[in-house]
Amino acid sequence: MTDKKNVLKPDLWTPRPVEETIAVYAEWAETYDADITARGYHTPERIARALAPLIKPDASILDFGCGTGFSGHVLRQHGFSQIDGTDVTTEMLEIATARGVYDKTWLSVPGELSFGRGAYKAITAVGVVSLGAAPPETLDALVAKLDTGDLLAFSFNDPTLKDASYMDALGRQIGAGLVEVVFREHGRHLEDVDMGSDVIILQRR
Repeated sequence: MTDKKNVLKPDLWTPRPVEETIAVYAEWAETYDADITARGYHTPERIARALAPLIKPDASILDFGCGTGFSGHVLRQHGFSQIDGTDVTTEMLEIATARGVYDKTWLSVPGELSFGRGAYKAITAVGVVSLGAAPPETLDALVAKLDTGDLLAFSFNDPTLKDASYMDALGRQIGAGLVEVVFREHGRHLEDVDMGSDVIILQRR
């Protein structure tokens, strides 16, 4: 049985150097799926469900920060058939690749996006651009990779929603007229710790 007290440390949602973030997830890789399932992790399902009416099932999707492939598996369950995955943590990516839900996977370099603008009709970032994980400027970089009409589906959990830097990053994109919000809904994120998240889908103008 999973010891929930030790699954997610309280300092998980705090700023840290990228090297430390990678180390946290590398150590967590083997038990990640079991741990988040035990917590009642709803955000991947909510993102997939929100995305389904907005793009075709065979649209190309990049699962950015795919981790162990948990989110990619949920996307497949919702009928999406062309999904690639990338992550900065080798141990996580090895599990994702073995899972068989992605057409292609590769190891990302923090701060670098090694794919062209418009390469994907949608980019998902499930819990990735958030406090204690990818920094807020990652949102700007992802939006820059969208062509007109393409989508970015991501989530801000409750601690991230309270962080001005992440709210400012989102506000910049909207205020500059680069994107419009086509979906936003607050709902369950981690049930066991009573944490919610906003699922947000932006469309590039």
